[in-house]
Amino acid sequence: MPNRLSNIARLTVAAVSAGLLAAAITLPAVGGTGTLVVSATEELNLKPMVLEEPPLSQTSTVYDAEGNVIARFYDQNREVVRLDQIAGVMRTAIVAIEDDRFYEHGPIDVEGTLRALVTNFTSNRLSQGGSSITQQYVKQVLLNAADSEQDKNRALEASYARKLKELRYAMGVEQKYGKDEILRRYLNIAYFGAGANGVQAAAKRFFGVPAAKLDLAQAATLAGAVQDPNTTDPNRGKKARALLLTRRNVVLDRMAQLGRITPQQAAAAKAKKLGFRNVRQPNGCGDSSYPYFCEYVRHELLGDPAFGRTQRARERAFAQGGLKIYTTLDPKAQAAAEQAIKKHVNATDNALAAEALVQPGTGAIRAMAAAGAYGSSARKKQISFNAAADMRHGGLIGFQAGSTFKTFTLVTALKQGMKVDDGINVGNGYNAPSTASFKNCRKENIGDPSWTVTNDEGSPGFKTLRTGTWGSVNTFFMALQERVGLCPTVETAKSLGIVRADGNKLQEFETFTLGINETDPVTVANAYAAIAARGKYCEPTAITKITDAATGRTTSYRPSCRQALDPAVADATAHVLQGVFTKGTMRSVGGIGRPAAGKTGTTDKYASAWFAGFTPDLAGAVSIGDPRGSQRHRLVGTTIGGRYFPYVAGASLPGPIWKDTMTAALKGVPARAFTPLDTGRFGGCDADCAPDRPTQDPDRILPDPDQAFADPDQAFPGQDEDLDLDDAGEPGGAGGMR
Repeated sequence: MPNRLSNIARLTVAAVSAGLLAAAITLPAVGGTGTLVVSATEELNLKPMVLEEPPLSQTSTVYDAEGNVIARFYDQNREVVRLDQIAGVMRTAIVAIEDDRFYEHGPIDVEGTLRALVTNFTSNRLSQGGSSITQQYVKQVLLNAADSEQDKNRALEASYARKLKELRYAMGVEQKYGKDEILRRYLNIAYFGAGANGVQAAAKRFFGVPAAKLDLAQAATLAGAVQDPNTTDPNRGKKARALLLTRRNVVLDRMAQLGRITPQQAAAAKAKKLGFRNVRQPNGCGDSSYPYFCEYVRHELLGDPAFGRTQRARERAFAQGGLKIYTTLDPKAQAAAEQAIKKHVNATDNALAAEALVQPGTGAIRAMAAAGAYGSSARKKQISFNAAADMRHGGLIGFQAGSTFKTFTLVTALKQGMKVDDGINVGNGYNAPSTASFKNCRKENIGDPSWTVTNDEGSPGFKTLRTGTWGSVNTFFMALQERVGLCPTVETAKSLGIVRADGNKLQEFETFTLGINETDPVTVANAYAAIAARGKYCEPTAITKITDAATGRTTSYRPSCRQALDPAVADATAHVLQGVFTKGTMRSVGGIGRPAAGKTGTTDKYASAWFAGFTPDLAGAVSIGDPRGSQRHRLVGTTIGGRYFPYVAGASLPGPIWKDTMTAALKGVPARAFTPLDTGRFGGCDADCAPDRPTQDPDRILPDPDQAFADPDQAFPGQDEDLDLDDAGEPGGAGGMR
């Protein structure tokens, strides 16, 4: 037998050197008289073969605007590192136990391979691998590249054909890389158990340290785990941990035997406990501190072709590509929104408050927050959707936005040349004069003379653009929308990015100005941000740049902006909306100690409530409603945040949440004033001055001094007037609004 083994060794060495084994190897089969012949024509053609090495599946990481990690996503928990980021003792341990002659032999460890071959032939089965680290790396590459179970089984099958193919690949790998690079690649691809792929993930998972900080006992533990990571997986219980401890000690003994450590060092390391810390590695938005913003980013990536040509490509890139995703989230603004909501709404309340903050002029989403615990289970009070966004970004159908939509009618009136103190005489009820009073954008008649819109409180009379807005007077805005046109009002809203949260077309009924369309805080906040930016609309943006781990290439994403409004019209709108805090529905809540503008919103029968507002530096929108069904579970006679409310209006909860948020988010930011009103074009003076005297323009609806809104403080501080519409169940929005 020794002579035969010597002959095989010489033959194999010659084959490796020449690149071709020209003769068959014939060995006696165990238990029989026949021979086992392995053909040399194909399977033993030991020429080097190029191994395709697809990028390793890595963890994608999401960062906030300051570079802090806010979420991780992975199919395989792996973080590829350089060799100098792996402790030297870890490299020593893995070589000692897996391939102690790694730096001495070529692509094939002839001694180890022949020892395994002899054992396998004499046992008549493949019982030993005898693989070098290079061969093990090849096997892991083939296994990771397998797309199907069949391919995975083929990569693991116990056959000589597979083994010889690995040898050819190993020869190609060693021609391509040096030994250190092969070792680095092996340590990054190997599976260590407990869901940890690669030494960096394993070090963090097992011991809570990076691979560079592993000590001797820890390194020996991980080196021992790679032989049978499933059997020694410490998460499987005491038996598996005991096996892993035994395996660690085997590694330490081997290191001492080879002289890589002293016997004393081995003994000291063996005296230590296993030390498995079971450090959980976050994965997905459910593990993020900012789950709603995280969901927005995830859906943005998966739904936008800019991040990949196909849905599958985007999913693979996100879960496997090791992307570094940098976002617009501002930790300070996020904390402000979260704390404000928590102050006013309990996580266990049926009513759900949500808020989004957007930077004017860029569309950058600075914060997204909501009451309630985020999660994917069906446990009570746990939210499994993005409460602050639309369905395209993981949300639901949203809530009707109420009187926040009156702003778009105001803008339309200013676009058409009305001045801030022009107005209309209105009563407590409004009926369309005829069926042709309103036309949608398809030029269809929408007006219904039998339909009555009412005010909840307040006096009839002459309302101007300013006083009608400050009091949020339903009948005034119905009459104003009749004058400026339904379709132009809809087009104004669309120009500012207003869409329905469910993705359907906006409902174009005469009550459009009263906010019958369901939408979401991100959409509304971004529309108001455009007004703050003097009419510059930018699409909502959550991602600033992405770095691809495979290529190292960084792609930056610039805001997509356009001028949606004449700057002077936007300035005039901001001028009017500033009075909401001093003369209107937010008067009882008050301002934020700096120039601010906004609009309350309360829907029919108190189904939902809103506040949307802005400063020159930040815009935000707050919604509150019951996600179980806002029309069935209205905000009437309800307890929220431990406080009883007979009803919830825009200034009852959304307004205070917005105020607290903006006060904290803008702390330390120098206050800026809005661009002053162009009085030559829009009349007026400032929010606290008396209305201008009427002009003599016969085409303008002129103010009537005898019916003027003499005391703007009557503008119903603390609530909207946009309430108690008839509930006839007509189409065009919940609550029967049309």
